[in-house]
Amino acid sequence: MRMAFPGPGLRPGLFVYNNKQGTIMKRIMLCALIGATGLTLSACKDNPPFNEIPDFIQGDISQTSYDGITDDLLTAGLGASGLASAPGPAFADPLNPTAAELRRLAIYNNYRALVDTAPGGGYGTFFGPQVSASGEGLIAGDEFIAYMSVPGTDMPVTVMAQVPDSFDPDRPCMVTAPSSGSRGIYGAIGTAGEWGLKKGCAVVYTDKGTGTGSHNLATNTAQRIDGTLTSDVEPVQFRADLTDGQRADFDSAWPDRFAWKHAHSRANPEADWGQHVLQSIEFGFYVLNEKFGRELGNGETLLTIKPKNTVVIASSVSNGGGSSVRAAEQDTKGLIDGVAVSEPNVNPQVDRSFTIRQGEGPEITEHSRSLLDYTTALAVYQGCANQAPAIRDDAPLNATFNPPAIGENICNSLANKGLVSGATLDDRATDALRILNEDFGIQPEQNLLAPVHFGLAVAQSISMTYANAYGRAGVEDRVCDLSLAAVDGAGAVAPIAPGVEAALFSVSNGIPPSAGVNIVYDGADGQPTNLPASASPSTNQLDYGLDALLCLRSLAQGSDPVSGADLQGSDAELATAIAEGIAEVRASGDLQGKPTVFVTGRADAILPINHTSRPYFGLNQRVEGKKSNLRYYEILNAHHLDVLNGFPGVADRYVPLHHYYFQALDLVWANLTEKQALPPSQVVRTVPRGAITTPLAEVNLPAINPAPDAGDRIVFTDNQVRIPE
Repeated sequence: MRMAFPGPGLRPGLFVYNNKQGTIMKRIMLCALIGATGLTLSACKDNPPFNEIPDFIQGDISQTSYDGITDDLLTAGLGASGLASAPGPAFADPLNPTAAELRRLAIYNNYRALVDTAPGGGYGTFFGPQVSASGEGLIAGDEFIAYMSVPGTDMPVTVMAQVPDSFDPDRPCMVTAPSSGSRGIYGAIGTAGEWGLKKGCAVVYTDKGTGTGSHNLATNTAQRIDGTLTSDVEPVQFRADLTDGQRADFDSAWPDRFAWKHAHSRANPEADWGQHVLQSIEFGFYVLNEKFGRELGNGETLLTIKPKNTVVIASSVSNGGGSSVRAAEQDTKGLIDGVAVSEPNVNPQVDRSFTIRQGEGPEITEHSRSLLDYTTALAVYQGCANQAPAIRDDAPLNATFNPPAIGENICNSLANKGLVSGATLDDRATDALRILNEDFGIQPEQNLLAPVHFGLAVAQSISMTYANAYGRAGVEDRVCDLSLAAVDGAGAVAPIAPGVEAALFSVSNGIPPSAGVNIVYDGADGQPTNLPASASPSTNQLDYGLDALLCLRSLAQGSDPVSGADLQGSDAELATAIAEGIAEVRASGDLQGKPTVFVTGRADAILPINHTSRPYFGLNQRVEGKKSNLRYYEILNAHHLDVLNGFPGVADRYVPLHHYYFQALDLVWANLTEKQALPPSQVVRTVPRGAITTPLAEVNLPAINPAPDAGDRIVFTDNQVRIPE
């Protein structure tokens, strides 16, 4: 069943679930009369905003019911076996997929992007829809989806609530699921979504102002909320802020380019990620009270589900985890009871009054670097570091993803600019690796995984997207001569294939290069070229467009990385705007005493732990002291992208962090519902399985210990975060 709730434009008043008219006015009058007597009624006190469509909702709320047989909330009808099967679901008409087909493929791709579904990796044993559930794990229920906005911008942000049929209105619970990375609305379906739905909780999602949100500037085509394409003037996920004339002029100069929501919305959406999560919770309460609001004998519907009687856990992973942390910090309405996040992208406020030390290693003082700072460093130096003898032949998939000749060119270019030292390739690559580990505080444990991430353009794509977002740049600014487009086999810009564009909602991870849209270096030697295949004008050799990456690095540090000179003119202005944007996303460390669990893999090669989880733990201890209820669990032999564990060389060495994320949720749940104490902060010593052919067993995945040995405890003492080896 599919229906639409009227949006704010059709108010005043509540859209009543039983469709009775006039009840909102009767309720207002009833509450006013009770208030005049000096008495109180909890339903009246808590009415705003949970029995009205929140003011931040734009347009209609769409509702779809899923029977749990032909289709469902968690697997889109594919079931556990369908999610693990390849290839994924196909479209009947590849050029005109239906909304249901786009949703099914989006759920399939988003689930598999974060969860290792390969045999032996834990899927179906330690996690998965079918674990602790019957059959294939299909979950019946209702899905509500709408656009919302935050004060200061009218950029549409997608919000969604899933309410399983197993939801018990007498014991209500809710889990937040903001998308990981820059993914769309289903970006946390396999993480917070799976845990919450299987628990019988409502799950509230938001794309956080990211998602595919692509705007084809040649055709004016964009995605509706359901992923279908339109070039008409109607609500869409994103269109660049250009007039028709400006768009035509841009397309004439730079044909076949795309604008992308996260990069080009001019909104710095990350600054509002906490607010997006808080609004998603309010939306969830509205939906629950529309669905389950109980009636009095006179037909009135009064509030029955509210924060006071609902267990609310703020959750998700990566960017979604960071968003829930920020929401807990900003929660002034008491919406959130606890927090459970994995590998959160937090940019802690810089507090150098404490240090970080692992074992007997060096004290780390330069912690809490911003995402853009350390990521642009990885973008510049990692391509050379891939060729260091210490990791060159041992790093999984290095040779597959990183042609040695390009790596050598990058090293040569860096050496010619005085950015690395050494007479030989081995010397230069070793120096590049040293710079990352020592100068930028990136853990040596991530060195073996960093090459595959560089080959997947992780740092490069983050650097490009976030430089634009933090600086509130538009697509027409082409920051550092970079743009987005489809390319041909030679790397030259080409029109996107219609079938590829039709599937973008379901296939893209929200941050190109993705799903056929690439980063193009418009300033490449010769012609605009796909960044990995670009020759820099200053070097005249194929070095992954190093000039463009150095430009991004200059904006992050506010000076020329080669000469050290201060930036001038528009570059200086943009660098200042970027610094201001970064300041807007810094986390305070004040969780207001909420029981909170972080789980992070020590080998995280995307969000280095000396700049994220570790310093946040220290900052929280400084801010909250004895009132802190934060626990930090650092998992050995675990990293950021479990999906890579399905590949030889990675599976041998690493275990799924996802398993410990679910433990984190279980621990917070037990704390909130059964008053069980959270285990102390600790290092969890996992055991790699040694071969991809050896299935993971319990011996590989020791549980978080309720009473860890002293040698495993993470503590804050003498103004230092102490991490055991």
